[in-house]
Amino acid sequence: MGLFGNQFANVVEWEEYRDDILFWKWSNQEIKKGSRLIIRPGQDAIFLYNGKVEGIFTDEGSFDIESEIIPFLSTLKGFKFGFNSGIRAEVLFINTKEVTVKWGTKNPINIPAQGLPAGMPVRAFGTFCCKISDHAALIDKVAGIKRQFTVDDVQERVISMLDQLLMKWIVKEGKDMFNLQANSFDIGKGIQEDLDMEMMKIGISITTFNIASFTYPEEIQKMVTKAASQSVVGDMGRYQQMAMIDAMANGNGGGRAASDMAGMAMGMMMGQQMAGQMSQTMFGNGQQAQASQAAASASENASAGGWKFCPECGTKTEGMKFCPNCGQKQEAANVCPACGQKVQPGAKFCANCGQKL
Repeated sequence: MGLFGNQFANVVEWEEYRDDILFWKWSNQEIKKGSRLIIRPGQDAIFLYNGKVEGIFTDEGSFDIESEIIPFLSTLKGFKFGFNSGIRAEVLFINTKEVTVKWGTKNPINIPAQGLPAGMPVRAFGTFCCKISDHAALIDKVAGIKRQFTVDDVQERVISMLDQLLMKWIVKEGKDMFNLQANSFDIGKGIQEDLDMEMMKIGISITTFNIASFTYPEEIQKMVTKAASQSVVGDMGRYQQMAMIDAMANGNGGGRAASDMAGMAMGMMMGQQMAGQMSQTMFGNGQQAQASQAAASASENASAGGWKFCPECGTKTEGMKFCPNCGQKQEAANVCPACGQKVQPGAKFCANCGQKL
């Protein structure tokens, strides 16, 4: 090859690779004899000569251009390098990785909504993923006039179409205008399909489109939040009642009539609560009275020196020593004078209430 055979050789590579760049074009100078092509992981290299594709190389590694690249080109496969002459070609490096891009509406989108002539103003935010999928379309539409194409370029194109697509798919898939997030998957899927169809015209595929959140004007958001906290979403009648009570409490708006109505409603609710409490109290007192009466009866039964009723079968005994019905011996010591419960013979304390016997 001679002493100076490689003095003009150069390295063809993506010099400053970045994840946010979808393609970058090497177009420094002539490719000299002895030059090498370096393809890193996640890259493809496309040889261009006079604006036309000569060859596409997808294997990563370092290649001698004269022996490993030139033979696989189209019109240049028979090219022979001279001592100081080379090929004036371009090499387009493609980022083959899927790239995630953030998106957001610049201005609120007025979505048609019942009762709102101007529409419901809505903002939306999220992410989408894209990748280069058609080299020929990319070169024909973009790479022929640009040295590089970045994520910002893709974002600008997507956002320019986004308002109309959001309006289209929110109207089509948004079941509840105040809870669009519930249908965000279906809305995003529809937008992804439409965007993919449009971006494929320049060789870029939109693989996913995610909607992270929908936001409403502050006034509407407050109304939705308050309604949700009271579990009355969709029940405007109950929401109006709640608003009237708020107006009375805050002393603004609603007028005297609204305050009076709210006061009456609150009074009725309080009356119902008081009636319920009184009923519970009376019921509780009745139970306590029955228990006290039973205990008093038992105590009286025991204090009389004998049983008035047999503790086994309940037959009236009137001080008899034995029950005339079952023959059970009637002893006052077998009953607690405090609670009337039967106790074991010889027990010093009642097992039910702890009374000393």
